[in-house]
Amino acid sequence: MGNNAVAENQKLTSEAPQQPRVSRRPQDYQQISLYKDVNPLDWEDWHWQLKNRIRSKDDLAQVIKLTPEEEAGIKKASGRLSMAITPYWATLIDPEDPNCPFRRQAVPVVSEFIVGPHEMVDPCAEDRDSPALHLVHRYPDRVLLLATEACAMYCRHCTRRRLVGEHVENNSPGRFDAAIEYIKSNRKIRDVLISGGDPFILEDEEIESLLEKLRSISHIEFLRIGTRVPVTLPHRVTEKLANTLKKYAPIWVSIHFNHPKEITKRCKIACDMLADNGIPLGSQSVLLKGVNDRPYIMKRLVHELLQIRVRPYYIYQCDPVRGTQHFRTPVAVGINIIEKLRGHTSGYAVPTYVIDGPGGGGKIPVGPNYVLSQAKGKYVLRNYKGKIYTYLE
Repeated sequence: MGNNAVAENQKLTSEAPQQPRVSRRPQDYQQISLYKDVNPLDWEDWHWQLKNRIRSKDDLAQVIKLTPEEEAGIKKASGRLSMAITPYWATLIDPEDPNCPFRRQAVPVVSEFIVGPHEMVDPCAEDRDSPALHLVHRYPDRVLLLATEACAMYCRHCTRRRLVGEHVENNSPGRFDAAIEYIKSNRKIRDVLISGGDPFILEDEEIESLLEKLRSISHIEFLRIGTRVPVTLPHRVTEKLANTLKKYAPIWVSIHFNHPKEITKRCKIACDMLADNGIPLGSQSVLLKGVNDRPYIMKRLVHELLQIRVRPYYIYQCDPVRGTQHFRTPVAVGINIIEKLRGHTSGYAVPTYVIDGPGGGGKIPVGPNYVLSQAKGKYVLRNYKGKIYTYLE
């Protein structure tokens, strides 16, 4: 590690950890005027949760005290990626604190409409690498299948904000036919990641139909589903859904977690239901300024994830997608987080920090430099404590 990197690392790590703010969120959804008359059976119904998402400033004002920046952001956030907050998530928002991690991820602010100098509409160049409708093929042996453009909640840091949001979707039974035929015709493809939007927003029958078609392809070995539903709408994870996934195993589920407070009792029930049905779970986090950019927050997150049987997998540098400049941190912040995890906690708790190469370069791992020098047959290394060791081949 060079002198500048060491100095930057010391600067980042010298800051004393701030204690998490004590949340004043309601203990019960019926304490919020918007939901005071809701039947508990309706509250647990995921269809009710979707139907009653917060879409307007007036409804949100019954949950939180809006700032001028939020009011202006909500007014501008019309069209595709408009505001949509599940009632469940709304109960987790601190009504007084604009820096609440739940609030920052869900409530539009006017900063979203300031475009940074390096921001792009499609930073991962997914549209360029799409050989068929709903399909992205970048890596040799795997493809990304975009099953829907809808989500339970619209995260304000969304990378696919060019696609994701509220609009009329094609729900015809044959909408994935071209993608399925492409996968069938390319025997190098062994791994399919189903994402979106959020595939778990689809009805059980739609999910099963898609899984059945993919499982019928002889060279597909591995199916994955990317979702945030266990975090934003855990009521959607039912025994029927878990049994459907189990039927088409092996299926791995990658869940988008960003903050330890997201691991609520209700979220744990959803994850337990999946894990108890033999479905391996991993987490993918996006590094967000003011949300999870402190090492102690990320360490707490990965520890609590392991306790609910979710393996920390990736931390993503926030992509340079238009409207997310206010969320992005320096890369040094992410490297410092890995520095504070590697060797300081269980290896299972250490995710890989990656930057998705702008322009379609794919995931590029970034981390601390532990190789100080190398010559023929000789490596000079440093360990997690900064001590120097020589390895002779």
